[in-house]
Amino acid sequence: MNKNSFTYKKSGVDIDAADKFIKFISSTTTKKRGKKKFNNIGGFGSISNLPKNIKRPKIVACTDGVGTKIEIANLINKYDTIGIDLVAMSVNDLIVQGATPLLFLDYISINKINLPKLKSIIKGIVKGCNISNCDLVGGETAEMPGTYEKGKFDIAGFAVGIVDEKKILNKNKIKENDLILAIPSSGLHSNGYSLVRNIIKKNKINVNKNTFLKKELIKPTKIYVKEILSLIRKNLINGCANITGGGLPDNIKRIIPEKFCAEIDLKKIKISKIFRWLKNNNVNDNEMLRTFNCGVGFCLIINPKNLSKISRYFSKNYKPYVIGKISKRKNRLKFNGKIDWS
Repeated sequence: MNKNSFTYKKSGVDIDAADKFIKFISSTTTKKRGKKKFNNIGGFGSISNLPKNIKRPKIVACTDGVGTKIEIANLINKYDTIGIDLVAMSVNDLIVQGATPLLFLDYISINKINLPKLKSIIKGIVKGCNISNCDLVGGETAEMPGTYEKGKFDIAGFAVGIVDEKKILNKNKIKENDLILAIPSSGLHSNGYSLVRNIIKKNKINVNKNTFLKKELIKPTKIYVKEILSLIRKNLINGCANITGGGLPDNIKRIIPEKFCAEIDLKKIKISKIFRWLKNNNVNDNEMLRTFNCGVGFCLIINPKNLSKISRYFSKNYKPYVIGKISKRKNRLKFNGKIDWS
């Protein structure tokens, strides 16, 4: 070949490296539903079995990313947890509808194929799928020179779940005097990182030399699938909300029926150290509540008679606790009191 001739590799796209990555993914994942296995990775599409024990199945689909948390991963050179975040962001939305996660697909776009980095990301995705009991059935890896700067990348995920029509969680199940429970988050999860990074930049903080921040900022998002599906199977919850972008104010309102109101006592919210650190960096209360989960990763709405039955499904660090109740009001949300940041 003429050394001056144009090639895809010289233009920045290495097909051979991409093929090696696909083989790695195939060796890392197991695709199965029921008795028959489907080896989908590297094919044109993904095939999966549907559970046979659902009489009137409905498909639920969600997609999401991890935002600028990827910049923290780049900053501290740690990539094996953001894959867990990626899965969590979609499957935690699926279970809000009452759906059981079935399958997951990922999309990775990157300046240049970096096998160690990509392998770490995939290991996290596989771990997240295992926690969620769903299958990684395929995806796309795009090498995009000129679009991303050196070392830069982005990831997105897509999840599909299934729910019996009678088991769908909807607003109609929520009643007056139902209790609102907070389930603790594992930390920031995957929201608010642009604000976090701005604070770090303005204060000239070296995250790699700050043991607390280095650990906290890369903590993976808690996956609530096992616990929530157990509660749904026992008919113990009337509704739930995944507290992501927009925090408590925006996400709780999404599940409250008309003429009802979620009354939340902010004094009852249990704040962890990372949120106190953010608050102490000149972020006001309203901004904290709308940007971060503030320690509440997920909310349940339950009949008061079921309160004593809920706790047994959760580990010590994620025990739900009461933060409010449902009342009849015109506005769908009412905050009482203030968060105790001390």
